Amino acid sequence: MVARMREPVPPPGERPRYMGISKKTAVFLTALASTMMLAACGGGADDSDGMTKVRFALDWTPNTNHTGLYVAMNKGYFKEAGLDVEVVPYNDSNPILLTDSGNAEFAVDTQDRMTMAKAAGADVRSVLAVEQTWTTEVSVLAERDDIKSPADLDGKTFGGFGSPSDHAILKGVIRGAGGKGEFEEVTLGTSAYEALYNHDVDFTVPYVAWEGIEAADRGVELKNFAYTDYGFPDCYQMLVVGSNKWMEENPEDTKKFVQAIQRGYQDAVDNPDEAAEILQKENPEILTDLEFLKKSQRMLSEQYMLDENGKFGHQTEKHWADLGQFLFDNELLVDDANNPLSEAPDWSTYFTNEYISE
Repeated sequence: MVARMREPVPPPGERPRYMGISKKTAVFLTALASTMMLAACGGGADDSDGMTKVRFALDWTPNTNHTGLYVAMNKGYFKEAGLDVEVVPYNDSNPILLTDSGNAEFAVDTQDRMTMAKAAGADVRSVLAVEQTWTTEVSVLAERDDIKSPADLDGKTFGGFGSPSDHAILKGVIRGAGGKGEFEEVTLGTSAYEALYNHDVDFTVPYVAWEGIEAADRGVELKNFAYTDYGFPDCYQMLVVGSNKWMEENPEDTKKFVQAIQRGYQDAVDNPDEAAEILQKENPEILTDLEFLKKSQRMLSEQYMLDENGKFGHQTEKHWADLGQFLFDNELLVDDANNPLSEAPDWSTYFTNEYISE
């Protein structure tokens, strides 16, 4: 069995959000939970061998969203750049908050979560798009002849993950298909997939390059509906996010880090099987099914990681504004007092392309 991947939505006991608590409280709780693990390894300082330490926080257990990181580590790209990169394992702490609070210099997370966190005051910015489009879709069992489009999900039961953005996104997709966007939701976390297979819920939102492959391997046939087919805005599913404070204080090391991890992800695009082998080699106790990893990495490399120009990592303001405006319009962007923002943010401050190599 491979490790279950929660992407893009969290399991029960999901990692902390800004939603419902102030940023100050959230940062304090996250920092407190991480202090003992991270206290001895502050980032930015030179090691005795002259290497600059950089901490990178994961959003979940290692999986194919993280392949570029492990390829860069395995092939020595960080070391060549004078960087000593430490992986901060996922431990129920929000990786964006870890970065904002100074307990990591960089993190990997989704565009919607970074947008919500930054709106609430997190001093972070996306430096690299790992995936250029949604890698989740609405899924139902293929045998459901009564569900021909998302419009038919009105009145049905969604196996969900407790995420406010997921509910709003699904409502938008259903309405885009001509429905009302009215459905029941039960919060199940990663149990939602089994619930779908067992007919306990009508639909859920699997990550197509993980749970989608897992379902196929088990002989479960799914019928999938892509969000963008129904007029819903696209997004950068996964991002590399950096601390603005650290990046401003360490511009050269930032550039070295971003280009080294970009190089690792580009290798994953160019040689997905080799990258999957490295990912497993670096995480042998967690990731045991190499053929599964190869299928996942091939799918990501072929369908999701490159933009329309065949480039990896680049971001545009329009891409950020499209999803951001939806989140704003649905009052999912709140300030550090949990009040909806009164005006849309300047989306150009949410990302930068200045550190990537062209």
